[in-house]
Amino acid sequence: MSFPVIGEPAPVFTLHNQDAGKVSLADFKGRNNVILYFYPKAMTPGCTVQACGLRDSADELAAHDTVVLGVSPDPVNRLQKFIDKESLNFTLLSDEDHGVADQYGAWGRKKFMGREYDGILRQTYIIDKQGKLCHIMDKVKTRTHHDDVLGWIKEHL
Repeated sequence: MSFPVIGEPAPVFTLHNQDAGKVSLADFKGRNNVILYFYPKAMTPGCTVQACGLRDSADELAAHDTVVLGVSPDPVNRLQKFIDKESLNFTLLSDEDHGVADQYGAWGRKKFMGREYDGILRQTYIIDKQGKLCHIMDKVKTRTHHDDVLGWIKEHL
């Protein structure tokens, strides 16, 4: 399997959002930069810290024509609960079969408390208005993720 390459078009996808509506990467082409971030599970501590940081950066991101799409293997109804609980102001997408995560290289072996298993790798992909992959963050710190993303966007887009 080949993974996305910086400078090439980002892999296209269509997933269901928290409202069970369909969202495609193509929806944003020509209009918005996209922060596509993969997170393991809604309403868990690290994922909540990461999501709230992005929520609180919404105005700054909007000033740079940038939208946030969070992707997890959670079912649609759990995504809506996460949005309601944390007052999230961006779209969450359900990738239950991890097909999109596979496409992006964000699914793989993980270790947690001595156990190995396959799961979502916490990674972020920055895609420009033309649909081109500009940057991959594969070492994401949940507490500073929003600042790291904003810093990169301000400097490069």
